[in-house]
Amino acid sequence: MKYWSKGWQLLQQSLPSLRKQLAFPQTSLQLCLLGALGGLLAAILIILFRLSIIALQSFYLDKFDDFSTAPQEIRWLLPFAGAFCVGLIALLTGYKHYRLGIPFVIHRMKTMYGLMPFRNTFNQFFGGVAALASGFSVGREGPSVHLGAYGASYVGKKLKLPFNSIRTLVGCGIAAGIAASFNTPLAAVIFVMEVVLREYRIHIFIPVMLSAVVGALVTRLVFGMERELAILQISTLPGWHFPYLILCGVLIGMVAFVFNTNMMRIIRWFKNWPLPLRLLLAAAITAAVGMLIPQAMGAETGAIQYAVDAPTDVQLLLALFIGKMILTIFALGLGVPGGVVGPIFGIGIVFGTLLALFPGLLHGHSDHAGTYAVLGMAGLMAACLHAPLAALVAVMELASNPDIILPAMLVIATAYVTGVQFCKTKSLFLMQLDFLQLPYKVSPAADLLQKVGVLAQLDHRYHLLMESNETAIRQQLDRLAADELLLLKTNSDDGPQYQLASYDVSLSLTGQDAIHYLPVPVVSQQATMAEVHQLLEASREGAVCVIDDAQQQPEPVGLVRWDQVQGLLVKQNNLL
Repeated sequence: MKYWSKGWQLLQQSLPSLRKQLAFPQTSLQLCLLGALGGLLAAILIILFRLSIIALQSFYLDKFDDFSTAPQEIRWLLPFAGAFCVGLIALLTGYKHYRLGIPFVIHRMKTMYGLMPFRNTFNQFFGGVAALASGFSVGREGPSVHLGAYGASYVGKKLKLPFNSIRTLVGCGIAAGIAASFNTPLAAVIFVMEVVLREYRIHIFIPVMLSAVVGALVTRLVFGMERELAILQISTLPGWHFPYLILCGVLIGMVAFVFNTNMMRIIRWFKNWPLPLRLLLAAAITAAVGMLIPQAMGAETGAIQYAVDAPTDVQLLLALFIGKMILTIFALGLGVPGGVVGPIFGIGIVFGTLLALFPGLLHGHSDHAGTYAVLGMAGLMAACLHAPLAALVAVMELASNPDIILPAMLVIATAYVTGVQFCKTKSLFLMQLDFLQLPYKVSPAADLLQKVGVLAQLDHRYHLLMESNETAIRQQLDRLAADELLLLKTNSDDGPQYQLASYDVSLSLTGQDAIHYLPVPVVSQQATMAEVHQLLEASREGAVCVIDDAQQQPEPVGLVRWDQVQGLLVKQNNLL
C-alpha cells in the first residue's frame, strides 16, 4: 500500500509535464505507453465480452455460434429472450443512451474527441452479449469498437489529458478492440485509419499500431492463435479465372447495394416505432427464419463452417445466403445492438462460395471454393463499408496466405467501383450517421486545430492583476513591456471573470476612458486550439485564459492569443 501511494504521488507530480508533452501533435514515448495501456484495458473488456457470449451459449449449443445444434423448442425462444434482455437494459439506462456501435463512435471521434458515455457503453456490453448469445445475426466488432473506445478514453479522462491526445488514445483502444475481436492487428490499424479516423498521421499511426499489438497478444493468451478463416483452403487461381473475377466483383458490388439500401429502408420504415416493438419484431423474424434455416442465425462463424462443409450444396448455400441477408438487415435495421462487419463476412463467404460453383463445374471439383469464399468476403466488406484497404489487409491476415492478394485486389477494386459509380452506394456507416443527423464532419481549420492542445501554445507574457482600481490598472499598464498583456481577475457569483486591459488611443481622442477592456473566455487545459478558434473567431482579437481545472481552486496557467491561432492556420496549408 505504501509503494502504491508513493507511485500515485509520483504520477501526480509528473502529470503537468506529461500533459504539456501530449498537447503537441507528435510521436512520443509517453503517448505510445499510454496507447499500450489503453489498448490493454480495451482488450480486457473485449475478452470479457467474448467470454460472456461463449459462457451463455455453452448452456444450449453443442458448438459455439452454431444454432442448428440447439433444441428446436429452445431455438425459437432464444431471440425473444435476447430482445427482452436488450430492451430491459435500454430501459434501465435510459433510451437516450441507446446510440451504439461504430457510427456512434465515428460521431464522437469528430465531435467529442472520442469520449464515450458510460451508460451507452453499459448498453453496448450487456446488450451486445444478449444479442449475440441469443442468435441475432449481428457481429461482435461493433461492441468491440465501442468498448475499446470507452476503455482508452477512460484512461485519458481519468488523467485529464489534453483532448487531442485522448482522441489518439481512443483510436488506440479501437485498434486493440478489433485486434482482440478478430486476432487481426494490422487490419485493425488500417480500419481505424480508413473508417474511424478517416485520415493518416504518423504520430497517430505509431501508438495505434502498438495498441493493436497489445490487443492481439492478450487475445492470443486467452483464445490461442487460431482465426475463423483458417479452416478455408486457399489455393492459387489459374490465369483464366481473372476475367471471371471481374464479373464476380460486379455481382458483389450489386449485392452490397442491395444490402445497404434495404438496411436503410428498414431503418426509415420503423424509425417511429418504440424500441421494444422494434426488438420484438426483430426477434419474431429471427425466430421464424431460424426455424427454417438455423444455420443463418448468429454471427459469421456458423456461416463460414457450412460454406466449408458443403461447398457444392447449392440449395443450402442459397438458403443460407438469403436467410443471412434477411436476418442481418432486419436485426441491425430494427436496432439490435451489434456490428455489421461479422455478418458481412458471413454473407460474403457464402456468396463467394456460390460464385465458385461455375469454375467448379468446368474443373469438375471444388478446390477453389475456399479462395472464392474469402474473395466474396473482401469484396462485400469493401463495397458496403467503403473500406477497400482494410478489407484487403483483413483477408491477408485472416487467410494467412499470400496467394490471395492479387485476386483480392481485383475483386475489391471491381466491387468498390461498381458500388460507388454504378449503384451510387455510400458507406453504410455514413448513411446511418446522415439518417440519425449525427455530425461527423468538421471544417478543415477545426480538423487541423483539434490536433494541437492549448498547452502547446501557452503564452506567459502577461501580468495578472487582482485589483479593479483604475489607478492601479493605469500604473500597471505603464510598467508593462511592449509585448506583455495585462490580465484582470475579478470574482463574481458565477466564479472568476477575466478581462484584458489596454490603452486605446482612438478612445482617448473622443474624450472617453482611454482604457479598453476586452472579456477573456476561459478554457480547460484539456482544450485544443479548435475551442480557442471557436471562441475568438467572431471578434478576431483578444485571447483566452487557460486554467488548471485539475486543481480544487482552478488558476490561470497561461493565455492563448488570436494571433497564435492565425499563425497556426497560416503555417499549415494557408487555411485562413
